[in-house]
Amino acid sequence: MSRGLSKAGIVQAALGVLDEAGFDGLTVRAVAARLGVKAPALYWHVRDKQELIDEMATEVWRQVVAELTALPGDWPWDRVMTEFAMITRRALLAHRDGARVFSGTYLTDPGVLKAQERGLGMMTGAGFTLASVVRAYSLLYNFIVGFCIEEQSVAQAIAAGDERYSLERRAERVDQQAHPLVVESGPEIFGDPDARFADLVAVIVDAADRMRTAT
Repeated sequence: MSRGLSKAGIVQAALGVLDEAGFDGLTVRAVAARLGVKAPALYWHVRDKQELIDEMATEVWRQVVAELTALPGDWPWDRVMTEFAMITRRALLAHRDGARVFSGTYLTDPGVLKAQERGLGMMTGAGFTLASVVRAYSLLYNFIVGFCIEEQSVAQAIAAGDERYSLERRAERVDQQAHPLVVESGPEIFGDPDARFADLVAVIVDAADRMRTAT
């Protein structure tokens, strides 16, 4: 085992590689090079790349849990649900391809799972069944990850000089005279992501309220 190496240090180095090279450039060898060691030294702490990614996702989720735990205990469920969405999006966007890294991963720290107890209790206390809480948060979580994957992909393409997402080019492609509604929808689809995200979260929270009142 290489002295000075720790799982926490490896994860931070991996997040650094992610920020510089993106998901496709994230390799065990690249992380090892950043730490000044050979790749086999990392395998004392993580078995393979997938376990490394799991640890990275877990670290991101620890940050989400820490912010959620700090929220006032007297906030109503809908405000907490909305804040959960905002906190999670910020955490995923904090790293290049952060949403891709988080998607489909296994959380290695039982503490981040145990932290859900408080939220589940609050929701069931507000009149939700446990099943409806799971449905509501599954809908919200899947939306957040999908939204952020798309958001980051488009933003990176634009930053690299890709003009395919230009509203003007889009209007030219679909023929504004023949398809005016398609052209008019462009600013709604590709407009301010912050406003669009908030609007769609509000739709999901409203749907969650209907789940609650239907039980």
